[in-house]
This record gives sequence, structure tokens and C-alpha cells, in this order.
Amino acid sequence: MKRFTWFLLPLLLFLGLTIFLFQGLYSDPRERDSTAVTKAFPEFRLPDLMDESIIYDNSVFDDQVTLINVWGVWCVTCAIELPYLESLKDRGYRIVGLYYDQDLDPNFGTKTIERVRTEVIATLGKFGDPYAFNIFDVYRDTSLDLGVTGAPETFLVDQNGVIRVHHLGDLNERVWRNKFAPLLADIEAETKASGIDLKLPKNDLFKDEMPKDESANNGAGAGQ
Repeated sequence: MKRFTWFLLPLLLFLGLTIFLFQGLYSDPRERDSTAVTKAFPEFRLPDLMDESIIYDNSVFDDQVTLINVWGVWCVTCAIELPYLESLKDRGYRIVGLYYDQDLDPNFGTKTIERVRTEVIATLGKFGDPYAFNIFDVYRDTSLDLGVTGAPETFLVDQNGVIRVHHLGDLNERVWRNKFAPLLADIEAETKASGIDLKLPKNDLFKDEMPKDESANNGAGAGQ
């Protein structure tokens, strides 16, 4: 019996490792369930990217539905995503940036905050500025607490500060219709049932036609 057990144990370990590697190679990380969904947004207290005297905390979510977009100027996909995010802003959605910079370490980095701000202004001026404001995740603590693995990543946070959607990769019309619009409809129904009117933008879930340049794009993935 012992001899059989010693034979079986390595076989089970091998099979488990094979299944794990197979899932890692052939599954799309953008489709994995996020552990952040249905949890409260992590507590934070962080400065504004452009003015460190302005401090933000979780009160930014009070009574407002917010899209938190994790991005950086070093991320090519983030720049590609900006025009679509700006179109969401034009449709009335509130978007807040959660910014971190790969090349800026507060203790050892060679890039200054002034240079970061210059690059941000140039990027937003070129591709579009969808943000109500940008929170500067100086040490990346909040990004790590959220389970962020790269950029861009986008979170839909409801009026109670609870994360309802976590999307990895660029946001486009197809992703919006499939992942975000249904949850926005749920939030609207929940609040109306409670006698609250959040005055959300008109939900365009049943829009007749998607922009041609977006319908063919199903997400370029997270830039690293």
C-alpha cells in the first residue's frame, strides 16, 4: 500500500502542475474573475497628480458612480484607449485616473515629478483628456491592493464605493456594451428601487450601431 501511495503522489502532483500550466498558457487573463469585484474599494489617501496639495480619499465615490482608470504615459495601450475614454466622458460618465509611473521611484528614481507632469500634459493634449482628475498612486500601494497587474485596467465603482466591474486591457465599445453597460443598468435599478435617483447618463446598452473602428477591436490587452 505504501509503495502504491509513493507512486501515486508524484503522478497527482505532475497532473496538477500540467493543468495549472495549461490554464496559464491558454486562458485569457482579461476573462478571469477579479477578486476585487463586489468588494469595497481599498482605503487610500493620495495626492492629485498635478497638485500635491490636493488630497483624495474614498469620499470621491460618495453618491457618484465612477470609472477608475489605471494608466501611465509609459503604456502604449493607455494612449490608444484615451479617445474612447474621452467619448465616454462626452456621454456623461465620470472618469478618474489612477496614475503610476514605472520610471519614477520616490526614493531612487531618476525621473522628477515635474517631468512626469510634462509628459502627462503632452499625452493628454495629443490623445484626449477624459479625466475629472488624476490620483497619483505614488508607491503603487493602491494599485497592488486592487490586484492591478499592468495598465490599462478599469474599475466601475458604485455610489457606495463598491467595485462592480474590473476590466484588464483597453476599454472599447464592445467591452463597454458587454461588461459595463449591464452593471450600470443594475446599479440604476437598485438605486431607483431604494428611491434614489443617481441621474446616470442615458444607458446606451441597446445602441443600434457601434463605431466601426471599435467593433473590430476586442481589447488590445494590458501594456506592461
